[in-house]
Amino acid sequence: MPENEKKIIAVVGATGAQGGGLVRAIMRDKAGPFTARALTRDVKSDKARALAALGAELVAANVDDVESLKRAFAGAYGAYCVTFFWEHFSAEKEIAEARAMAQAAKHAGIQHAIWSTFEDTRKWVPLSDNRMPTLQGKYKVAHFDGKAEANADFTKLGVPTTFLLTSFYWENMIYFGAGPKKGPDGKLALTYPMGDKKLPGMAAEDIGKCAYGIFKRGREFIGKTVGIAGEHLTGAQMAAGLTKAMGQEVRYNDVPPDVYRSFGFPGADDMGNMFQFKRDFESDYCGARSLELSRSLNPELQTFSQWLARNKDRIPLD
Repeated sequence: MPENEKKIIAVVGATGAQGGGLVRAIMRDKAGPFTARALTRDVKSDKARALAALGAELVAANVDDVESLKRAFAGAYGAYCVTFFWEHFSAEKEIAEARAMAQAAKHAGIQHAIWSTFEDTRKWVPLSDNRMPTLQGKYKVAHFDGKAEANADFTKLGVPTTFLLTSFYWENMIYFGAGPKKGPDGKLALTYPMGDKKLPGMAAEDIGKCAYGIFKRGREFIGKTVGIAGEHLTGAQMAAGLTKAMGQEVRYNDVPPDVYRSFGFPGADDMGNMFQFKRDFESDYCGARSLELSRSLNPELQTFSQWLARNKDRIPLD
């Protein structure tokens, strides 16, 4: 299909983990019906240039600026909308950014938006429940609850939207300090407050591929919530996978959520609450993320062992 006949998908955060994966999935499918418009604050960055080299159109846009988003969405068929909590740690800011994207999508007449969101954990753990601390005055898991609140902005404006529930990126082991660490005894341990419960996880690249699968299915998932994951694994299973891939023992170190929250890195309280939510409501959380559906959207969906085979050398073992 000639480029000028292809439908444009505008991808917010195109140089990030989710958006980058989607842009690459779209541009690699040469015979597909779509082309990618990569939205980024810095069109001159190395990551942006790499997307341009694949044939993606680069457009400067800022999620804090609704007018820039309106311009960037103009003429597009679809939009992939995502926010990045860890840049500012503010649920309020995420809600404002999502509202700007929803308004821009409505203004541009977007026919299919995908909003990368999460559960509102307060439906399971009300603010009055002291099992986990309340954060920022009104959230339990701020980087979940803010996104969930923003769902209503897409719905109220009548934007045709698929609500995408993503999973823990295995790349968090590379970039976010969530990988194995050496203890005082020099032995490696993976430390999560998950008990023996399963954690849905996936390769970040596969989020974009699954999102592309949703766009390719037309209107099927508009108005629906779709949860995706590569595998549901316990901490012990992840440690066993790491042990095999690394060729050295990695133990699973289960800690209480209170201990995890006390680790003191930026966002430790939010991460501790997140893991506690996933642990305490495992059946709901895993149940919302179908491996079968994920694979039907993305036949190349990686398992943890497949991801490790490609990425084990990138995981810092400090």
